[in-house]
Amino acid sequence: MNFTLLIVATSTLISLVCFSNSGLFDKLKHHPYTEQHKGQFYRWLTSGFVHGDFIHLFVNMFVLHEFGRTVEDYFAFHYGDNGGRWLFLCMYLLIVVMANVPTYFRHHNHYPFASVGASGGVSGIIFIFILLQPLSMLGLFAIIPIPAILFGVLYLWYSTWASKKQNDMIDHEAHFYGALAGLLVAIVSRPAILGEFFETLINEFPL
Repeated sequence: MNFTLLIVATSTLISLVCFSNSGLFDKLKHHPYTEQHKGQFYRWLTSGFVHGDFIHLFVNMFVLHEFGRTVEDYFAFHYGDNGGRWLFLCMYLLIVVMANVPTYFRHHNHYPFASVGASGGVSGIIFIFILLQPLSMLGLFAIIPIPAILFGVLYLWYSTWASKKQNDMIDHEAHFYGALAGLLVAIVSRPAILGEFFETLINEFPL
């Protein structure tokens, strides 16, 4: 079973249902105030399957599909087709949760704050991909080709900068912490991945 496709299909279905069901949308979104005062911590996970609009959904699912397949196949290769794919699924769900925890602590007494989307989980998958292929070329703004490792550095810088502005209603903190969570989860799941990362940089870095 391909869990990347399963995640994409499940996220798409739930998001489409929520587009026309505001009540369900409100029950699934990440809302730190409600999580704190009503103990609804399930939202840390369910918010990763809900999106604000079609563009938000499409971009997240397209990126997840493109990068998730490589990451899932990597763990399937090293841990067996069955075990590796289940591990990938657990990693993704854990990253989604971990990406929401910092904004919970920051906004649990701030009622207006809420967020939705798989961006935290997707960020984690992108950064695992960067560990696997640090010198592959990614498109900055989907146009300018730059090495994946440089893309990652710029992504973290931008997420940090944007989170301080907090005027665009996008949870950039979840992007940042999702990326860090992806790196942490990947290294814990397979410590050798860090050595492989540096080996790739040393052996394949263009001089």
